Formats: sequence, C-alpha cells, structure tokens
Amino acid sequence: MNKCFGYNLQAMTFAHLSQYFERLEQTSSRLALIDTLAELFKETKANEIKEIAYLIQGRVAPFYEATEIGMSEKLVAASIARAYETEKDQVLAEYGKVGDLGKVAERWSAESKVKSSELRVKEVFETLRKIAAMTGEGTVEFKVSTLAGLLNRADAVAAKHLVRIPLGNNRLGIGDPTVLDGFALAKLGDRKQRKLLEGAYNKVSDLGLIGETLWNKGVGAVQKLEVAVGRPIRSQLCERISDPKLILEKFGGEAHVQKKFDGFRVQIHLDRGQVTGAGRQPVVRLFSRNLEETTAMFPDIIAGVLSQVKADSIILDSEALAYNPESEEYLPFQETTKRRRKYDIEQTAKRLPLRAFVFDIMYLNGKSLVDMSLRERIKYLAASIKGDEVLIPQPGEFMTDAQKIEIDFQDALSKGLEGLIVKRPNSLYEAGARNFNWIKLKRHSSGELKDTIDCVVLGYIFGRGKRADFGAGALLVGVYDKSKDEFVSVSKIGTGLTDEEWREIFARAEKIKVSHKPARVNSRITPSVWVQPQIVIEVLADEITRSPLHTAGQDELGIGYALRFPRLVRFREADKRPEDATTVKELISLFGQQGKQ
Repeated sequence: MNKCFGYNLQAMTFAHLSQYFERLEQTSSRLALIDTLAELFKETKANEIKEIAYLIQGRVAPFYEATEIGMSEKLVAASIARAYETEKDQVLAEYGKVGDLGKVAERWSAESKVKSSELRVKEVFETLRKIAAMTGEGTVEFKVSTLAGLLNRADAVAAKHLVRIPLGNNRLGIGDPTVLDGFALAKLGDRKQRKLLEGAYNKVSDLGLIGETLWNKGVGAVQKLEVAVGRPIRSQLCERISDPKLILEKFGGEAHVQKKFDGFRVQIHLDRGQVTGAGRQPVVRLFSRNLEETTAMFPDIIAGVLSQVKADSIILDSEALAYNPESEEYLPFQETTKRRRKYDIEQTAKRLPLRAFVFDIMYLNGKSLVDMSLRERIKYLAASIKGDEVLIPQPGEFMTDAQKIEIDFQDALSKGLEGLIVKRPNSLYEAGARNFNWIKLKRHSSGELKDTIDCVVLGYIFGRGKRADFGAGALLVGVYDKSKDEFVSVSKIGTGLTDEEWREIFARAEKIKVSHKPARVNSRITPSVWVQPQIVIEVLADEITRSPLHTAGQDELGIGYALRFPRLVRFREADKRPEDATTVKELISLFGQQGKQ
C-alpha cells in the first residue's frame, strides 16, 4: 500500500477538511451546518471520525480531558513568523489590526505560495497532541518549531484553520447537538434520529467516542455505552415552579427536598484501584458543570474524598462553596469563584477552604446507578460518605406537606442560601436532562419576575458618549432553544455593568467577534457586531413580556418573549456553557408564573 509520512493516501487530507471548515464558518443557517457536516461525515472513514469530531470542536481530546495545546498568541505568532520567514513583531502588528491570527496566517501562506500538500488529518491531530504533551526544558522551542513545520505544509485556507486550534478559537460555532445531528443524517439518514445518540452522549460526554462507535459498530452499540469513572456525566438540571402546592400536585403528593447552595457544581470521580506510573493508586478527578476537569484546583476536596468516601469506585454530584472557618459562614458565589484558578492554588485553598455538599450518587463500586430511583440512590449516598469535614452528605427529606416545604424554603433563605431543590422521589438520574423531575425554589426579586435568567451574549451595539470609550454600549442577549439547538434573542442590556465590566466584556467580545450572524443564532435585531454565543451572564429583570422584536418562543404570528428592564448581575461562563443557559421552555414557564397571559 502506498504511504505518505506513514499515513494511508486514501485518508482525508487536512486541506480537504479545511475546505469544509471554511464552508461551516461562512454559513448562517443551522440546517446548512447540519447538511455540510453530514456531507463531511459521509466522506469520513471509521479510523478518522474521532479525530475529525474533536477538531470540529477545536480540540485534540474530549472536552473533559485537560489536554491543552498550551500556545499563547505570542507563541503562535512566533510559529507563523518562522514558517513564512518574517518577524514576530510584524505578525503581531498585523494581528492587532485584524484581530484573528488565522487570517494573518492565511495571508502569509498565500503570499508565500504554499501549495496544498498531502498533510493528513491524522498527522495534524497527532502532531498537535505531541505539542500538548510536551513539558519541561525546550518546550517553547519545540511547540513553536513543530507548529511552524505544519504551517510549511499547509495551504492558505488550511493555515488559517490550523493556527486557530492551538488558540482554542476555531470560529465554527458548532454545538454538540448539531454534530450529533450531522452524525444522524450521515449514518442514519435523518437528523431527527439524533435522539438515538443523545442519551449515550449525555452519559459519556465524548463526541469522538460516539462517532467511532457509530461508524464501527452501529447505533445499537452506541446505545449500550455506559457511565464510567473518569468520564463526566452531563449534569441533570432543574426546571422552575414557585409554588410548593403545585410541585406536590405534579409529583403525586410526595417530594424529596434538599437545600440549594449558591456555589459551583463539582462532579466527583474516585477509583481506588486505578493503575498509574506508581502502581495501583487511588485516583480522584473532579469536573465542572460544563465538563471541564478542575481536579488540580481543589486539593482540599481531593483530600476529603480520599478520607471520607467508603467505596472502591464512585461518582458523586455536589455543589462546592467557599467557607470561612473563623466566622463559620459560607461565602457568596463571587468569593467561591476565586477558587477556580490555575495559580496560587495552595495559598488560596487555605484562605478560602471549600465544602462540597453531596446531593446525589450516580455510580458505586463498578455499577451505574443512573437507572435507579432517587429514593434508592439516596440510601447509597448516605452509606457511602463518613463524617462531614469536607464532603457534607445531603440526604434531604421526603415531604408530603406544602407548608412544611415552605417553612424549609424560608429557613434556607434565612441562612443565606438560594432556596430549595425539590425532586420527584421515583425519578432516575437523567444525564443532560432539564425537566420537572428536579425543580428549584429560589428567592424572589422585587419585581414581577421571580428568578434570574441566564443569558448568552449574541452581539453588542457601539457605545455613545462616555461608552464610546468602552467600545460597547449595549448587549444583545438571548436564551437557548434546546429543540432547535439555537440561541434566540430576548433582550438588549445597557445597565448593570460597571465601567470596568464594560471594558472587560468588550475585550472578551473582540476575541470572538464574527463577520456575520452565527448559524445557531436567530434574531431579528442586528447588532453593530456579532459574536460567537459563548459568554454567559446572569440577568435580573422586572418581568417577562410578549414582544414582536425578539425571537425567543415566537408563535405563528411572530410574537416572542422579552425581558423588561434587564440588568446584569454577574458573569456565569466559568461554571455554565452557553447550552446551560435558560431555555425557551423555562422562559415561557416563568412568564406563566407571573400570572399574566
């Protein structure tokens, strides 16, 4: 068999894949995205579908793996300069003008007349993995020279998309459900068959694994994929109802009640028998709500897991809060988020120790518990943790009295907590689901709207007067339509941000701005600048109203829903992905709870 650099000549070239990336980047229609993905996947062989799925995400590993390529803008600029025999300062100056190192590489490659080569997708992928794995002396030189070597063999379009991967900004704007749609259309003949893949994806959180299994073994094998320690499960999420009586009626007269803490989600994985370089050692891994590995950030939680958990292997769901040992108080979310950091971890852990409130268990000693009722899972949870030094079990209480739930709710508020989580006693752990099996009762604001809304920034409007100095004067924001995997507009926001926050959001938006409306955005309003839907913010408003201007939940007459007098509360993208923002379904439910029609 003919080989080129050790790769099968029939394998897909990176230049060919980049042509698809170019089409995906330029489309403004989600259905066109799916069609283009399906076309790409039909050309993709079983032994390369995993790599291509990751590259579409701009990664070289599943999202939950802490495999970062580790190249800053300056290092990528140095690679471009070396590949095209120019000065790094000149590359950086051009980057300052266009704001996209991909476009800078594209121009230099075109001017250098680099032609399309037989550089294969697998070779690019494996080389980027080597860059990510390189540590120690000589790391910087290795990364710069290795990326430059790839650029020397990439044509202009391929160079553009290649350099965006180390920077973590591929600008394709493709969500996981859209990739699953592409899989379904390519292999099952209908994008609506995504539901046959989605359940397994919510358990394994790995698009590459889903694709590889589907291509090699078929949809039946995909549906048999199971929960495993070390692979995060997509978190189950809550709907909202503000009346305990309505909740009990919905649940058939009984509910399970737990306190709701204002911290960040930590999914705990423990395997005491994992084989490492030092032999068989206990391994603890921690994951955030958005599947990011956070193990290195929380040594105090790791110590708590090793000393308190009575199991050989386990997966637990918890909420972590910062704790002040001197005053014995739990600190607000803004203080808790200071623990999410890459540097000065030990010192910060001493100053802001964490407590993890464990409220569910999904796996125990080699067996998945997700298909077991909540009532049974709670029994296993209570038996699996000893003490409450760091991990604090939350077995909750089963209640049948609405007044008792209300008293518990008021007690939670008096302690500075957010409220309650109320659950259906016989419900399973539905990974990735947001339904009325879990309902949150939270504190009310002073206006008609009884909860905050998590919105995604879709674009910004140029500032005037004083705000002209900030770059942005108002934000166009939206919520998530899960059924269509798109973001729909719900409001413009011009209040609630400090001068520094305006500057910060403009700086963030500048890095993710795009030249046209993203394919997964549905909006009648056109901002001054569109951005990729990545920044999540928490918004407080007086009420939800009907609006012909916004597309959230629009009916057959084109009337949607909007927020009245919205103001920003805080940034949330540290612990929430855009797809975890408030959904259209939730928005309509909150509208109904206002008592208006």
